[in-house]
Amino acid sequence: MDLLKDKVAIVTGGSRGIGEAITRKFVANGADVAFTYLSSEDKANALANELSASGQKVKAYKSNAASYEDSESLIDQVMKEFGKIDICVNNAGISRDNLLLRVGEEQWNEVIQTNLGSVYNMTKQIIRPMIKARSGSIINISSIIGVRGNAGQSSYAASKAGIIGFTKSIAAELGGRNIRSNAIAPGFIETDMTHYLGEGDNAKTYLSKIPLARFGTAEEVANVALFLASDLSSYITGQVICTCGGLNM
Repeated sequence: MDLLKDKVAIVTGGSRGIGEAITRKFVANGADVAFTYLSSEDKANALANELSASGQKVKAYKSNAASYEDSESLIDQVMKEFGKIDICVNNAGISRDNLLLRVGEEQWNEVIQTNLGSVYNMTKQIIRPMIKARSGSIINISSIIGVRGNAGQSSYAASKAGIIGFTKSIAAELGGRNIRSNAIAPGFIETDMTHYLGEGDNAKTYLSKIPLARFGTAEEVANVALFLASDLSSYITGQVICTCGGLNM
C-alpha cells in the first residue's frame, strides 16, 4: 500500500534507531526520502543505496539539525534535488542524563539546542515551501519523558516538553495553510541506543510500569509517523500521540 505515493519527506537523524525505521517505512510506502546523519557516513550511504533499489529516490545528507546554517543549507539542497517537501520529521536528539545538581551549563545547553533548537531550525526553514504549496505535515519526535518528567532527566524532559508546546503553537499558526503539526511521544523503545532497557533488574523495573508488559519497537513508532504523514490523518493537528504501551495512563 503506497500511502505516501508522490510525497517527498525529510527525516533528521534518519540513519539509525527510530529515524531509520521511519525512513524505511516511508520509502516502503512510496515516498522519496532525504535523511540526515552526523557520524556514520558509510552506514548512511549504505542505507540510501539499499532503499534506492526500491525505485524511490533516497539520499543521505550530512547535516547537523542543531545548526541553523546547516538546516538552511539542507532545505535549499533538498528543494533543488527533490523539487518539493511534503513531510518533515524532526527526529534528531541526544540525552545527557544526570541529577540536576550535577548537570553543568554546557550539558544543559547542548541537550536543549540539539533536541529543541533543531526543531526550530528545521521548522523555520521547512514552512516556507510548505506555505507556498499550501500543504504539509510536520512530525516532531518528543518523548513520554516530556509528558511525565523523570528524575535524572531534567534537560531531556525540558527539551521534549518544549517540543510539545512548539508543536501545538505551530499547528495553530499554520492550520489555515493546510499544514499539520503533530508530535509523537515514544515510551521505552528498543534501539541500539537503549540496549540498557533489557539488562538485569532495570528491565523488570521498566516493564513493571508498562501495561502492555513489553518494550516497544522502532517500527511501531514508524507506523505512527506513517499515519501522521499520510492523508489518513488529514483532520489531525496539534496532537501528541503517546506510543508507550500505556505507560502514560
